[in-house]
Amino acid sequence: MTQPDPRAALIPDQSARINVATYTNYLDAQRAVDYLSDQKFPVERTAIIGEGLKTVEQVTGRLDWGRAAGLGFGQGLFIGLFVGLIFSVLGLGSGNLLFSIAYGMVVGAIFGLVWGLVGYALSGGRRDFTSIGGMKADRYAVVADAEVAEQARTLLANLPSR
Repeated sequence: MTQPDPRAALIPDQSARINVATYTNYLDAQRAVDYLSDQKFPVERTAIIGEGLKTVEQVTGRLDWGRAAGLGFGQGLFIGLFVGLIFSVLGLGSGNLLFSIAYGMVVGAIFGLVWGLVGYALSGGRRDFTSIGGMKADRYAVVADAEVAEQARTLLANLPSR
C-alpha cells in the first residue's frame, strides 16, 4: 500500500486554476505576482508554474587532487569558523574568543581537506568535474483560482512595462 505524499496538501491541485499570464522568464512572472500583491489582490490564490522543464548542469571546472583538496579545505575552514563562533558565543571555548574561532577554523580546515581527498578517491575518477545544477523552464504561467482569475487578468493588463 502506498502512502500519500504529505507535501500534496501544501500544493493545491492546479487543474482548477486558470492561466492569467505567461512569461518567458521567472523574474517577469515573479514581478507580475508582486504587482498583484501591491494591488491588494489575494496572491495566496495564485501560483507560478514552470512549463517545459529541463534539468541544466553547468560544468564549472575540472576536478583533480589539488582542486578536491582546495575545495575541501575551504569548506572545512568556513564550517570551522561557524563552529568556533558558536562555541565562543555559548561559552564552550576556553574563554578566549579568538582562540575558539582559530581552533575551530584549523580543525575544520584539516577535516575538510581530508574529507575532500577521501571523497575524490572514492569517486574513482567517475566524476572529474565540478558543476552547478538547476531547473530551467521554457515559460512561466501565472495561474489563479477561477473565481479571481478575471480580476488578476485585469490588474495585470495595467502592469507597467520595464
